[in-house]
Amino acid sequence: MEEKAGTEKEPLLPGRTAGRGHPPRGTFGASDCHDPAAFCTVQDAAGADHDLYINQAVVFIEDAIQYRSINHRVDSKSLWLYRWYYSKICQWVLSLTITLILALAFIETPSSLTITSDIRYRGTAWEPSCGLTESIELICFLVFIADVSVKSYLIGWEEFRKTKWLLAYILILVVSLIDWTVSLSFYCTETVRIRRILRPFFLLQNSSMMKKTLKCVNSTLPEMASVVLLLAVHLCLFTMFGMLLFARSKDKQQDKEWVGYFHNLPDSLTSLLVLLTTANNPDVMIPAYSKNRAYSIFFILFTVLGNLFLMNLLTAIIYNQFRGYLLKSVQSSLLRRRLGIRAAFEVLCSLKQGPVSTNELCVNANTLLQVLQKVEMDSCCKQAILRTVRSCPHGILSAALFQKLFDELDKDPVKQHPPKPEYQSPFLQKVQFAFGHHYFGYLGNIVALANIVSICVILVMDADKQLSERDDYFLGAINCFFILYYLLEMLLKILAMGFKRYLSYPSNRFDGLLTLILLVLEISTFAVYGFPHPGWRPEMMGLLSLWDMVRLVNMLIVFRFLRIIPNMKFMALVASTLLDLVKNLRAFAGLLVVVFYAFAMTGIVLFKGAVVPMGNMSVVSATSGNSTLKCGTYEQLEYWPNNFDDFAAAVVTLWDVMVVNNWQVFLDAFSRYSSPWSKVYFVAWWLISSVIWVNLFVALLLENFIHKWDRHSHRQSLSEIEYQTTVELMFRDVLEEPTEEELMEKLHQHPHLQLCR
Repeated sequence: MEEKAGTEKEPLLPGRTAGRGHPPRGTFGASDCHDPAAFCTVQDAAGADHDLYINQAVVFIEDAIQYRSINHRVDSKSLWLYRWYYSKICQWVLSLTITLILALAFIETPSSLTITSDIRYRGTAWEPSCGLTESIELICFLVFIADVSVKSYLIGWEEFRKTKWLLAYILILVVSLIDWTVSLSFYCTETVRIRRILRPFFLLQNSSMMKKTLKCVNSTLPEMASVVLLLAVHLCLFTMFGMLLFARSKDKQQDKEWVGYFHNLPDSLTSLLVLLTTANNPDVMIPAYSKNRAYSIFFILFTVLGNLFLMNLLTAIIYNQFRGYLLKSVQSSLLRRRLGIRAAFEVLCSLKQGPVSTNELCVNANTLLQVLQKVEMDSCCKQAILRTVRSCPHGILSAALFQKLFDELDKDPVKQHPPKPEYQSPFLQKVQFAFGHHYFGYLGNIVALANIVSICVILVMDADKQLSERDDYFLGAINCFFILYYLLEMLLKILAMGFKRYLSYPSNRFDGLLTLILLVLEISTFAVYGFPHPGWRPEMMGLLSLWDMVRLVNMLIVFRFLRIIPNMKFMALVASTLLDLVKNLRAFAGLLVVVFYAFAMTGIVLFKGAVVPMGNMSVVSATSGNSTLKCGTYEQLEYWPNNFDDFAAAVVTLWDVMVVNNWQVFLDAFSRYSSPWSKVYFVAWWLISSVIWVNLFVALLLENFIHKWDRHSHRQSLSEIEYQTTVELMFRDVLEEPTEEELMEKLHQHPHLQLCR
């Protein structure tokens, strides 16, 4: 590693040229300001130094835009490497590499390349030869090695030692390479491959928002632990009560509850844990309830205390901690942005010719214009900043004005709709007024509703008819009429609004696209089967039968009915919240991918080949001397496709358990097929996915909706301007601006720059 990483050959604000009476280059500091009241200047900032300062300012502004840390090397070569590393092509290659190494799970042994995962019907899957997927893995590892090397070099040795994520990155790569070497040594015949379970780390470390979310979960664990402990006490106490209440008796008819659910301690705990999720309610209660109605009090009391109180209390704690920690994370992101902008200002101040007072630092507007031309940022935001800079009086920018310029980055991204066309003809003006009015949209919604109702009526009438008895004449004629109306409506709207304004509305794009698809399908139907007439029969001609074509058209018509959402105030609010949620869901979806991947790989190691078809079973007590299967078991419900024999099947199985509907079937089946300790795996998955991740999702949903509702209450109309929400903008109103002292203190702590003041 390098020596004295904090010293740069070309520091941010280098000192005067080394010579008699001057310190050497790279030691520019407070000693250069000989008189406290004197001015601290840079005598010559021309040539290479001028380009260096410009590039430093460009990088700092780009760091601010992306909320990146500025604690990296700032010499000319490092700046070039830094911008190259964060270029679109490099980040695209890195993202592609992460996607590729994660996707290997679908094709490597055990391969998921079969039509079905049902062990009764699954054919022999294609298995890659030894060395094929390992070669792809090696290429991915080389990319990751280059990635961690560049990151480590850019931040320097001092920062590298403090960055736990980079240290973990290197450790994961070392372990993965060792495991990869072991695989080749055994000619790919080993069953346990640790590196596969570690792969999600590469996705996790590449996303700052995922890291923040993971830290949020980590900070929530102490508060969650208290509720989980209370939940465990609640579960254990009721388990003891249940085993005493439903103890074995002499009457076998009255022992159904004991036999089915409270036979021993593990079964009792499992039964009540599943009841906590209501997955086996009321099945677990029925045997005892049929004996004595008073037994229902036990189960109702357990469900009320556990499910309604403790589980919802856990949700409240996760939401509160999530909001508090995410607010802190966004506050730190704001500090990074302000720090990047201030660092750019300090750099550009050194380009000013002549002595400048430390209390009157300023930046030349032309210099900033030169910097902004090189900065990669949103074009609309850049144009707004450029307009403000060009209109700046005297061409001088103070620190406050410089910072205010970049407040444009914190504003809501807005989308202005193009203006309507201006017609000279009085007739066209009347047409524009009539068909551009919102009442015309309401009429279209009524027609769409009438279309849906007519389809429902005809489907109800034809529900019990055989295909040979069905006459599609009326449905075909009705669809033809409505599709022609939709086409006319689209054309009239384009005439009234103009083509660009029409396309600027997402609802119009959705409506128009479906109308064109419906038109193409209708023309294809006429071309193949002719115009609707009595006795239209669904005979197969070409790719789809007439009945298939009609069904496809009807499904699109039903889907098109979603166009009513923007016209209904509160429905539009909920829909926009869901859209914003999708935009901000990448970090949470990424965390879900991480836990899904790790648990799926672990499940393959633990349970691959455990489930066997009925004909090969010798350990399953699903039958009792006859061929009758016990109701509600894995075998009776035919859950054979849910297994861990390949990665795709494992993911679907984990999804089914996360939903917790009938998850007791999986607990029972895998404890019989493999080991009773398999329940630990599934309970751990339930805690992480269903309890923690789902509650985090609920927290994000609530935060988005509350934010959207508050904004909606303060804005009268969103029809002409569409506002887009990000996680940072969500908390903007409650964030605190960092002070001047905080910013300068952080800049003075920078490991690779030294400031005079």
